[in-house]
Amino acid sequence: MPPINRSDQINEQAYLKDELAAETKHEFVDGQVQAMVSASKNHGRISGNIRRQFSAHLKTSSCEPFGSDIKIRTPTGNYRYPDCMVVCDDQAENDEYYTESPTILVEVISRSTRKIDEQIKRLEYINIPTLKEYVLIEQDFVDVTVYRQSDNWRPTHYFLGDDVLFESIELALSVEEIYHRVKNQDMQEFLETNKPNPE
Repeated sequence: MPPINRSDQINEQAYLKDELAAETKHEFVDGQVQAMVSASKNHGRISGNIRRQFSAHLKTSSCEPFGSDIKIRTPTGNYRYPDCMVVCDDQAENDEYYTESPTILVEVISRSTRKIDEQIKRLEYINIPTLKEYVLIEQDFVDVTVYRQSDNWRPTHYFLGDDVLFESIELALSVEEIYHRVKNQDMQEFLETNKPNPE
């Protein structure tokens, strides 16, 4: 399901104050508060895999990965919760709850969120001056799409057997690593095909 809309308009400062005390996360889009819906296990597996790999790779770097609890403020004045991101030069370092300068943004998508993530958020995100890569990862089947600033934001797709290059942090991850433990038909068929032969 897409985020649940509340029709009442509030201002940015009221949203930020209310969000600190809220029991569930909300995005702030065009002056409206949108409650975030629950994520599936596959969603959690993928976002966890990506964040762990980013954390290990960036352990001694000035760049820092964050999960879905940290917001970004986009140039439109909206606040979003990406599933994972990397920040290399935090221009909102005095605020502990959001950033305005992500280097990589990752969204894990499904049929119900694909339009928002592929169209609405993509157009919003690629106008962030610091952003180098926007990554969309399907949870119901295997497909990783990377939009890169260096390639004029054209999409590149990766599938099982491919390595995904995160240029901005010089990290290559196999698609299999990204989908570790994920249970969908593509992964089940891949694991069955690549199952070791008994001796």
